[in-house]
Amino acid sequence: MSIADEVPFDIPESWEWCRLSDLTVKEIKRGKSPTYIASSGTLVFAQKCNAKAGGIDMSLAKFLDEKTLGKYPAEEFMQDYDIVVNSTGTGTMGRIGLFRDSDNPTGLPIVPDSHVTVVRLNHSVSIDYLLCCLQYYQPYLEEHGEGSTNQKELKPDTIKNLYIPLPPISEQKRIADMVTILEPYISAYGKKDSQLAELNKEFPEQLKKSILQLAVQGKLVPQDPADEPASILLERIRAEKERLIKEGKIKRDKNESVIFRRDNSHYEKRGKAEVCIDEVIPFEIPETWAWVRWGALSESIQYGYNAPAQDHGRIKMVRISDIQDGKVLWNSVPYCNIPEADIESYLLRKNDILFARTGGTVGKSYLVQDVPEDSIYAGYLIRTRYSELLCSQYLKYFMDSPLYWSQLKEGTTATAQPNCNGKTLGNMLIPIPPVAEQLRIVELLQTAFSEASAL
Repeated sequence: MSIADEVPFDIPESWEWCRLSDLTVKEIKRGKSPTYIASSGTLVFAQKCNAKAGGIDMSLAKFLDEKTLGKYPAEEFMQDYDIVVNSTGTGTMGRIGLFRDSDNPTGLPIVPDSHVTVVRLNHSVSIDYLLCCLQYYQPYLEEHGEGSTNQKELKPDTIKNLYIPLPPISEQKRIADMVTILEPYISAYGKKDSQLAELNKEFPEQLKKSILQLAVQGKLVPQDPADEPASILLERIRAEKERLIKEGKIKRDKNESVIFRRDNSHYEKRGKAEVCIDEVIPFEIPETWAWVRWGALSESIQYGYNAPAQDHGRIKMVRISDIQDGKVLWNSVPYCNIPEADIESYLLRKNDILFARTGGTVGKSYLVQDVPEDSIYAGYLIRTRYSELLCSQYLKYFMDSPLYWSQLKEGTTATAQPNCNGKTLGNMLIPIPPVAEQLRIVELLQTAFSEASAL
């Protein structure tokens, strides 16, 4: 029967294809399930003895209850140059090892357990060459276990039927010698390849952070002298806030921050006190930009409404866990009961920014763009009434930037569960560009991130 369609590649004329079982002096099979005892004169070779780091580690072996020795024929005991193949377990199945008598300083006899398959080769074949062949097949063996996901096993027949390309013995030895010479370089290449794979995995996120940092430093888009300076924008916001205070819609913050420049330095006024804050300004920004605290930009930074989740109710209650990959999973958002009089205070509106204040998601944020039905939020809510004067998407991008995360880290309470409060948020420094530049930054960021996600 022709096997031309089965063999994995072409070989030289002087070579031959054969099955692995054609090259062994003992049937390829797994060991037996052992009965252990605290101490005895016989060791059990388990799959963990075929160490992950390479080589054989018999210090991990346990002792066999020698009352069961009768079920082990002499040929079942491990011998010098036995090849072992781990045959069960996610992450270990298919691992190849070579047992040597020198791996067993105790000198005790050893039997394999049922999780290991033993391959004992004819000594007319180069063991080192056959090891190279089996290591070539290792990815194949790792993928060809049978059974359920958590209980996959490598059947002995899968190993027996491996096709082995067999050169003349002299060439087997030359190949094995060359592999030995190249092994350090192969190992070094493998490490570099793993490092490159990790860098490629991290690259999109690192690129995003770098771009965001450039954005908030004013280095992402060109400056336009015709843009109205951010200082005038902040004056408008303060005037709007004053109007709302006079109308009784919001309360005056007697310690509200106003940051300004004087004599090439940055000063902050809170109430009647003025202090130089050059030491806390993280970096220089363009002349048309301005520094401001989150609290001075927001109508409020408030904790949302938290109530027991229900399948039905008056209003939906969005939790941080309902926000995945930048989207609210509205179909899974629960309902809650809330007094009618409290709804207006907590009702989500367009351009609200939601913020996770505790646990492993602390700092995670979400910009509300649309609310398909009346909803509130069970977490911190940053409400910017002045959204018509600011680009809310720029503010959201700030909350993704390294500058934001570094300030969050400094202000997060060091408890068993990380916690950030409204005071920390309100005290954060934000670099604000002119409105026109905010829009240009957002447009460029959206384009850049779309391209980066395609990498």
